[in-house]
Parts: sequence; structure tokens; C-alpha cells
Amino acid sequence: GQKQESVSAAKDTYVNPLFPEGADPSALFHNGKYYYTHGTEDKIMLWETSDITDMAHAVCKIVWKPQDPSNSCHLWAPEIHYINDKWYIYYAADDGNTDNHQLYVLENSSPDPMEGKFEMKGSIITNPEWNWGIQATTFEHKGVRYLAWSGWPKRRTNAETQCIYIARMENPWTLSSDRVMIAEPEYEWERQWISPDGSKTAYPIHVNESPQFFESKNKDKVLIYYCASGSWTPYYCIGLLTADAGSDLTNAASWKKQDTPVFEQQPEDSVFGPGSPSFVPTPDEKEWYMLYHARKIPNDAPGATDSRSPRLQKISWDANGMPVLGKPCKEGTQIK
Repeated sequence: GQKQESVSAAKDTYVNPLFPEGADPSALFHNGKYYYTHGTEDKIMLWETSDITDMAHAVCKIVWKPQDPSNSCHLWAPEIHYINDKWYIYYAADDGNTDNHQLYVLENSSPDPMEGKFEMKGSIITNPEWNWGIQATTFEHKGVRYLAWSGWPKRRTNAETQCIYIARMENPWTLSSDRVMIAEPEYEWERQWISPDGSKTAYPIHVNESPQFFESKNKDKVLIYYCASGSWTPYYCIGLLTADAGSDLTNAASWKKQDTPVFEQQPEDSVFGPGSPSFVPTPDEKEWYMLYHARKIPNDAPGATDSRSPRLQKISWDANGMPVLGKPCKEGTQIK
């Protein structure tokens, strides 16, 4: 009986992390399968599984290996999207200097993204002066497609401020409106760049990044979750922007920022720097889960391996139909 019981427990529960390491996880549920990816710096990998809690048994494929030196380094935060019967992967890349990050889009017309071939559709020019951009996401709302990403107001000289921008799109790789800034790091909790042990970047970096679209339960609010403060610190956390569903999403005044984080570190449970949210339903689409990364130490020593790992946990809803993200679970907790 004992053995039987532990086997069925293992089938009905899972533990985080989903992988020992991997930052900026993102997943999409389509036709009974989850398509998952996370950052792998010099290439883009795609995993396919019918059970996202069991990534050890997922099928994995390298779907993009850049050859062009101008965009073959620092491939950050890939995301896969299914748009007009084709597959698109959005990511940022540079020539070896992270100050030259741009947004890129790949396209695959195969019905199955693990088949066929992803081809470069090109870079997305986000502004005429300088198109530094990272962590793009795309979504459709009321028949209009949008791109949201993290960018700079102007080319960095010494300090750096990353802001959340939005624009309308005419197709999955071309913007049709000017970029509009909808969030900038204004609160103390969005401006942390020095870790408790004193390790820090060479200059101050205040961060709003990693935007992710979601909706309230009855779809009366458009939500953009984003990450704040340095991802290298334990203070990295998730913030929230909301707009009324009927408002003009490219008008900065439509967006309200919550003045406190909605998901943050839990030092007593050894969970630090949680961020990079994306949302997937259960296969029956009755429950929603948030995918995110975090680490179990406050920060990595400079030059050490990136210890962030992907995690998944269920969200709930409050009386107004707004998502409740809860608190990040301790690693190794059995989750139903």
C-alpha cells in the first residue's frame, strides 16, 4: 500500500523548480499541448509537452541558432505566439554588446511548431533614434494586435532607466503606431540595483521590464504584469498595470500602476527575485497557473552561474475577478 500511495501522490502533485535552471520562462497552451521556452543565450529552444508540470519528459528541439553576428549574442526572453495560423517567436538579441539589444521575430508556417522551420522575419524598429528593446510580448485586444516591451527613453550614457512601452501592430513583425511609454520605475521597490551583499552593476539601473498581458476574469480590465528592480537582486518582483477594457491602450493615461508589488521575494522560504510571469491554463482550461522564475539564494556572485529556475503555481481570483498571485512557494513543496 505504501508504494502505491506514493506513486499516486507523485502523479497528483508536482514540485518546483520545473528545471534546475532557466530564466525568463514562457509558455503557451495550444491544442492540448504546452509549448515552453526559456532563455539559452546563444540559441532558442522549444519544449513540447501535454503536462507542463513534468518538463523532464518534454520533447525538446533547438529551433533557432543565429548565424548573423549582429544578432547572435545574448538571446533573451524568447516567447512563442500563435497568430493567424502561424507560429512566431519574439526575442531580443545583440552583437555581443548588450547596449545593442534589438527585438527580433521568427516565423514558422507549419501547423506544429516542432516541425517546419523558423525563419527570420526581421527586427522590430521600436523608435527612430535608437531601437534598444528587450522582452517583447504581443497580444490581441478587441481585434487590434499590440506589442509591449521594455526600452529606454533615450540611448544610455551612464545610468539607465528601462520603461514599459506599447504600440499597435499592422502585422506580427511591424509596428503601426509610435511607441507610448505606459510605465517607468518611480517607486523605491522598482529602483533597487544593489544586492544586500553589495554586488551591483557598474552604474545604476532602474527597471520596469518583462511585460505580460492577462485579463480580469470577466474581461472588463486589461492587465499588464511587469518586473521591477534588477533581476540580479533579491528585490526583483512583479508589478501590475491595469486599464479598462474599453479604453485606448496606446494612451498612457489609460493605465494605472499598483503602488505595491503583487508578487515578491519570500526570504523565510528561500525564494528570491521572482519574476518573468506568463500565464497558462490547465488542459481543461478551468484553472490558471503562473509560470515564473526565482532563485533560492539572494543573488548570484558576480561571474557565477545564473541560478534562476522556472516555477509554476496556481493563481486564484478575488471578488472583483482580479487575479490573486499569492506568494511564491518554497522549492520542493508538493503542489497539487
